[in-house]
Amino acid sequence: MDVRGFKYLLVLGFVASIAYVMRLNLQQSLSVLFLGGMIGATLMFWRYRLVFAFFALSLMLATNLLEVKLLIEYAHLDTIIFLASMMVVVGYLEEARFFEVLIDRVLVAVGGRPKLLIIFFMMVSGLLAALVDEVTSILIMTAVLLDFTSRYNLDPVRFIMMSIFATNIGSSATVVGNPVGVLIAFEAGLGFSEFLRWATPIAILALLLSIGIILMWLKTDMTRLQQLMAKEALASTRDIRTNGGEEIDIRVPAIIFAATITGLVLHTPIEEALGLGKNVMLLGTPIFFAGVVLFLERERARELVERRIDWWTLLFFMIFFASVGTLSHTGTTDVIAQVIINNVGTSLEPLVVVVMFAAGLMSAFMDNVLSVATWIPIIQTLEQYGVNTFPLWWTMLFAGTFWGNLTVIGSTANIVAVGMLERRERIHISFRQWIGIGAAVTIPTMLLALLLLVLQLPLMA
Repeated sequence: MDVRGFKYLLVLGFVASIAYVMRLNLQQSLSVLFLGGMIGATLMFWRYRLVFAFFALSLMLATNLLEVKLLIEYAHLDTIIFLASMMVVVGYLEEARFFEVLIDRVLVAVGGRPKLLIIFFMMVSGLLAALVDEVTSILIMTAVLLDFTSRYNLDPVRFIMMSIFATNIGSSATVVGNPVGVLIAFEAGLGFSEFLRWATPIAILALLLSIGIILMWLKTDMTRLQQLMAKEALASTRDIRTNGGEEIDIRVPAIIFAATITGLVLHTPIEEALGLGKNVMLLGTPIFFAGVVLFLERERARELVERRIDWWTLLFFMIFFASVGTLSHTGTTDVIAQVIINNVGTSLEPLVVVVMFAAGLMSAFMDNVLSVATWIPIIQTLEQYGVNTFPLWWTMLFAGTFWGNLTVIGSTANIVAVGMLERRERIHISFRQWIGIGAAVTIPTMLLALLLLVLQLPLMA
């Protein structure tokens, strides 16, 4: 047995001991053990996480923790379909080079001013994450930044990390920015307009704070960049608007992009006008425009679906969500919620602090989607005890996104960007490289979000 296998057994032993201390019955202990086993496998055997997920699902079915009906109920198919549809739309926009053209045009307008460039890169990273999703944003920005740093012979690590931080913060601004937000929106019944009211202002302020921190961190890099740019004006670099001598036409992709975002922003008034249920159009908008995209790409429609939808990740999410659902089915969340209430009480201020730190630390060390999925049934159980959970949903949103900046595995965007850096530049970012600046960004932005949430508690009654 190798070291990772031994550590995995230790994780299972630790989870089993927690179940024993909490005096869970057999079914409850098994649900916690299977969930802990999947989380441990995700941390230690990331490439094979779906393998462990399938084995865990088969064991849950065999031990009667799940039935087929419950599997379908707990799998969050609304979230999965939403993500798959958005992946199709965004994949089409990427292949049409819509984002590249957009960014390059603005980049030329910014010119050779290093400080302004850093601000621009971070603002675009945050904005793209809010408008499409964190994975798409970081894929685009990593490609742009690798091209930019190679052009000036700069170390790409610090610039990629800068973009990751902005991406995670910006992804909290809207419902489409992060799978965490999608999960919370559907489970709490929150719409795009509510995100604009409660999440977007905090995300903007946190992004501005992070920009100030990064500007101090990159002070030396900006001095060197200034010297390099003095020799080569940025405006004279490549023009991405042409491809083999032919101008790239982004008019149709631009219309689809604008219409999709507009539909998502206005989904609540549309639902009210048509007499539809809550969040029907939040799901219906990306499905419709995914259909439009597939119609436009008739000959390549199947290829687009097969290549652009991350089926590996979506299948893993479905099984993990079902695994988390067994906590509710077996009554484990009741036990956890009772422990929280017994030790913290039902006062919102301490509950907000507990959720921010507990869910946040879990996000930093086990991936934010998994953390939030684990906490959702606990928050729902707290609501059954009479707790006003509206502020807790927003707390969990920022715990999942802002704390994702603390470690290299804190969010999917981190893992995607680091993977691209390793594949293209053969550069690995170590935990030690990350944690210092990660903490410098995470702690102030998290405390800012916590303060603003606490101050607004009277408005959330």
